[in-house]
Amino acid sequence: MRIQRLFLLLFVVALAGQQAAAQFHNIKNDTFWDTENGDPLYSQGGGIFTFPDPETGEEKYYWYGVHYKQAEMYRDDPSVTQPRNNFEGVNCYSSTDLVSWTFEADVLTPDEVFGDSERRWGWLGRMGVAYVEEADQYVLIIQHNAEVMFAVADSPLGPFKVSHHKNMESWIGTSNTGDQTVFTDEDTGKSYLVYSYGQGRHKIYLSEIGLQNDTLTLLDYKQVFGGAGREGNCMFKYQDKYYLAASQLYGWDGSLPYYLVADDVMGPYLPENDMQVFAGAEADYAHISQTGFFVTVRGTKDTTVIYCGDRWADFAGNGLGYNQWVPLSFDGDQPYFNSLNSWDLNAETGEWRVAEDNNWAINASFEADRKEMPSQVKPVQTFLRGWETEVVEGTPISLDTLGPKLNHANTEAERKHVIGERSLNMSDTVAFVRHVHQTITSSPYVTFPNDRYVLTAKVKNSDGFDTLEMYAESGGERFTTTITEANEEWTTVRVDGIQVAGNEVEIGFLADGEAGAFCLVDDVSLVQRK
Repeated sequence: MRIQRLFLLLFVVALAGQQAAAQFHNIKNDTFWDTENGDPLYSQGGGIFTFPDPETGEEKYYWYGVHYKQAEMYRDDPSVTQPRNNFEGVNCYSSTDLVSWTFEADVLTPDEVFGDSERRWGWLGRMGVAYVEEADQYVLIIQHNAEVMFAVADSPLGPFKVSHHKNMESWIGTSNTGDQTVFTDEDTGKSYLVYSYGQGRHKIYLSEIGLQNDTLTLLDYKQVFGGAGREGNCMFKYQDKYYLAASQLYGWDGSLPYYLVADDVMGPYLPENDMQVFAGAEADYAHISQTGFFVTVRGTKDTTVIYCGDRWADFAGNGLGYNQWVPLSFDGDQPYFNSLNSWDLNAETGEWRVAEDNNWAINASFEADRKEMPSQVKPVQTFLRGWETEVVEGTPISLDTLGPKLNHANTEAERKHVIGERSLNMSDTVAFVRHVHQTITSSPYVTFPNDRYVLTAKVKNSDGFDTLEMYAESGGERFTTTITEANEEWTTVRVDGIQVAGNEVEIGFLADGEAGAFCLVDDVSLVQRK
């Protein structure tokens, strides 16, 4: 009997361990997301808010975002970058774990926005939803052309009905907001619109959302930042401090994320008018995204802040997937951006971990630099994000327009085989030796495991090389594969059995070619061998 009870106890312990492990759910970036039942998920420029389920009263996460027609088109065919952004509505999804999402409703429809008008186009985006207790109603706030539109509903599931538009000129000097999101302070229940000046974006404001003259609207405004132009304005709260975040003015492209910190929601935000870059985000422009919004997960064991970035870029061309989510770490009040391709979240405990299938290569598809590099225009830059280019022999890299180009503009035909608009380019008009590489190692918050790895990439190359190889080097050992012939079509190359030691590896490409020879590289992957 004792033996039976012992086996039973071991079984219960093992089952409990499996159930605890099962509470971790995977978040995978660089791909298109689906709902729980497999339908495409379309949600951009929105936010996630916690509201009670209208039927059960259970607290759930509600994710609101704009559905654009071109998001469908790009998902169907990623070889074409779509130039427009036709509004299809605001979608609402619900979840209890922030990973498995259920489509709830199209809460703001084109019919509600445009009515009987024949002109059913124009910009709608950058939106959020707040519950206002005094009115016992929900308000959806969204940019609509050159004004801010307010729509009201009795349920978080809508339908939201247009209430009014607000021209912001009498407050901030422009009729429109630059970019905006809704932030809710869960400790006070108050919500705020975070937005920038409509021209130049060099000022950021906060306005409390509330009831005024029986209308749900903005109650006031306060400037909390003035300085360099910023957009993608959003906020989060962590350990009783308020963080104001924004991106650079790079249009549709990914950019560096910035932040300021305050003890009070209305500031002062410090360092005053001097936004700081999120450490960890520099090498790939915040995982090739723009600041969208944040979710703070307060679990039973830990609190995790999730950066939720948007990939806009005229509806992509800068990699797959519209939503790029990564966990933040903190050193005091300084946030750290963990740029991960795949990670697991336990929404109940608030814990997270790196997933076993994470691609450790940074800027793996060379999409962070959406422009031709070197670039003489914003950003002025002579290198590829996340990669180091060493010219051993040949023409030096410079802003001279006649010099070597570090990246290649993928054609529509090429994008049937590789991801995004750009790939690595190794070529020169004279004989050259080019070495392009990156070092992968542990960060202050994520350990790069000592394990065996597989390195793959897609290449397309001419002949005319004395040496053309892909390699990985760790612990004094070098693992290589040599490309010995021309590849007229994109071909996958592979280095297997890479043993990482000392939690560090260098991966890269070495090209020793004659004048006019070229090698293009795309879609690099470094993953643990299963």
